[in-house]
Amino acid sequence: MKVLVIGNGAREHALCRSLSLDPAVEALYCAPGNAGIAEVAAVRPVDALDGADVVRLARETEADLVVVGPEAPLVAGVADAVREAGIACFGPGREAALLEGSKAFAKDVMAAAQVPTARAYVCTTPEEVDAALDAFGAPYVVKDDGLAAGKGVVVTDDRARAREHALACGRVVIEEFLDGPEVSLFAVTDGTTVVPLQPAQDFKRALDGDEGPNTGGMGAYSPLPWADAGLVDEVLRTVLQPTVDELRRRGALFSGLLYAGLALTSRGVRVIEFNARFGDPETQVVLARLRTPLSGLLNASARGELATLEPLRWSEDAAVTVVVASANYPAAPRTGDVITGLDEVAAKDAPDAYVLHAGTRREGEDVVSAGGRVLSVTATGTDLTVARERAYAAVARIGLKDAQHRTDIAERAARDAVATG
Repeated sequence: MKVLVIGNGAREHALCRSLSLDPAVEALYCAPGNAGIAEVAAVRPVDALDGADVVRLARETEADLVVVGPEAPLVAGVADAVREAGIACFGPGREAALLEGSKAFAKDVMAAAQVPTARAYVCTTPEEVDAALDAFGAPYVVKDDGLAAGKGVVVTDDRARAREHALACGRVVIEEFLDGPEVSLFAVTDGTTVVPLQPAQDFKRALDGDEGPNTGGMGAYSPLPWADAGLVDEVLRTVLQPTVDELRRRGALFSGLLYAGLALTSRGVRVIEFNARFGDPETQVVLARLRTPLSGLLNASARGELATLEPLRWSEDAAVTVVVASANYPAAPRTGDVITGLDEVAAKDAPDAYVLHAGTRREGEDVVSAGGRVLSVTATGTDLTVARERAYAAVARIGLKDAQHRTDIAERAARDAVATG
């Protein structure tokens, strides 16, 4: 099988790494890719938001399967263009991708499917914003209705800040605050059959102790030793399957990756948000534990054959990802700084720890930073404690001027697992 992956982040590097180890994949391409992806796949230039250009590249590479990684191309309808060209594609079409592209649309789908979620108001005027903020009170949860690269949400006790964010967005969803821990659960679907993956937890705040501004994600871990054993089955029954069924009823077949961001509240599971693609950095830890060949799973989704797939196989090991970010992330990330230590990690820590590139590019002999989140250092181990130790040992080998990373990824989960084990 020849596979073309669209995207250039750590999520796509994780996908390409898994696909490169898959014996069914005879040729692997990624567009536009990054410096790390170039080590496991042939990178090609592409306009990822232009369906015609993606189709051109798919034909040029003779791809049997196109995997669309980021949300923006999906909302732009790239998957539709690929399918219309007669090429199998993993990723929902434009209409189904609105589940991520519009918070208001997602709320409407959830209401119709009776999926448990937070009460919310869609607001477009200052008067509506004020009424919604008054109705819910603090903590205020304000979400940009459109795509915002994981940074369009403000959760604050400061009413003035909440109002400022709402008015800056234009159309917003203001909703009640959900208590309890958050969980990310991915599911692969062909629009009918839904196959859940293993749950993970990510860390959105920039600083230790969940302080600082929201980011695209500073780390993640899997499995969740504290989660109820029946959580995945419950979410499949009450959230994932009803949502896929409702979209199919509307004529918006969802084929690809459905990501449910969940809150385990005192009143039960509630959906915080949906995404229409693999999440970053959770993908890094989920794929680190997947033992079923990835190409077969993605291809079965793209071709409507998930019902025939054998049950997924998973490693018992734990996985931890620590994101190394550039100076001034997320406000005004500095780029162009040289990254050192990558070869040292590959030589001394592999295969238990490895580096996935996010915002990087090659300049001559050097790899330099090219974005806010620069690297995802991922490690596996017999438990979270071992995986954390390996991940942070690898992080310590990496040099990037004024870099930042959280030191508490999976710390509490590892500590609690030991205490209750």
